[in-house]
Amino acid sequence: MKLRTRIFVGFLMVILVPMLLLSAALYGYRETQVRSSQKSQTAQETTYDITIAETDGTQSGIQIMTKDLFFTTLIILIFTSVSVGLWIYRSVATPLVKLRRATQNIKEGNLDFVMEAEGTDEFAELCRDFEEMRRRLKESAEEKVLMDKENKELISNISHDLKTPITAVKGYVEGIMDGVADTPEKMNRYVRTIYNKTNEMDHLINELTFYSKIDTNRIPYTFSKLNVDDYFSDCAEEIGLELETRGIQLYYANYVEKDVLVIADGEQIRRVIHNIISNAIKYMDKPKGVIQIRVKDVGDFVQIEIEDNGKGIAAKDITYIFDRFYRTDVSRNSSKGGSGIGLSIVRKILEDHGGKVWATSREGIGTIMYFVLRKYQEVPIK
Repeated sequence: MKLRTRIFVGFLMVILVPMLLLSAALYGYRETQVRSSQKSQTAQETTYDITIAETDGTQSGIQIMTKDLFFTTLIILIFTSVSVGLWIYRSVATPLVKLRRATQNIKEGNLDFVMEAEGTDEFAELCRDFEEMRRRLKESAEEKVLMDKENKELISNISHDLKTPITAVKGYVEGIMDGVADTPEKMNRYVRTIYNKTNEMDHLINELTFYSKIDTNRIPYTFSKLNVDDYFSDCAEEIGLELETRGIQLYYANYVEKDVLVIADGEQIRRVIHNIISNAIKYMDKPKGVIQIRVKDVGDFVQIEIEDNGKGIAAKDITYIFDRFYRTDVSRNSSKGGSGIGLSIVRKILEDHGGKVWATSREGIGTIMYFVLRKYQEVPIK
């Protein structure tokens, strides 16, 4: 029962019960008078003294009855008021005590309790809303703890990944300063290594910057129509030059018609390809590394496949490689490191493009990364 309904019912009981008792008393008094009048008319032959005596007795009885009715009405009125007051008080005080205990728990940082609500009145609805608020606060607190843990892990990974190339750069620079690189060939190799290591650091810093934008949903996208053949041919040519310096062979094949278009952010799709290729390079363990890029037409989508002949990924890890901060056992136990955010960035970008990414792999043979982009199709206006 709603609180206002209880108050209304209580008000009616306090008003109506005394009124009914008073009406009953007045009715009884009236009936007594009528009977007294009838007795007077039927007793005309009785002596005067007897009539006076009966009249006095009747009046005395009426006074006693009126007094009894008054005290009875007063007692019932008090009892009704107290009962109604307690009824309303309990309906208000009980949930207020629950709410007070709950707010005290939250004040002390304790969110491991349940706010039970009974009934359908306003206080029950308030208790249910309070329980929903407590549940959301608990979820937020748990997410914050998890986020803090992930951030600590990220800082640890970034520190490790930055320390490795910095140490290498420092070593090669010291070698140049000490005259170890005493031939043009050695000097060229030292400089090339320093260049590659600084590129690794630059890539890592860019990843970290981009990750901060992902975390706040502030990724800047500039969507436009891209010709699939032209765009991926340019990407393959650019990647091929970089892979050539690392001694890795690139094969590119396009099976899509020349006029096929997609709506995408060219810069961000380049980031997707670069992150996948960087991951493949990082775990390339073959003397002759090979990476293949294939572009295929699959109905309403364009599918891009990037295959490598690296270490491969264990079956137990393949499901989680696109999760943020996830690192396989191989990356944890090797000097290759990895921040664990490169492939999560890939998934985020492709999901924002309305596409998806997945992978298949065989340990010791290699990995194939797949991602799809929706084709651009003009809708004819009728």
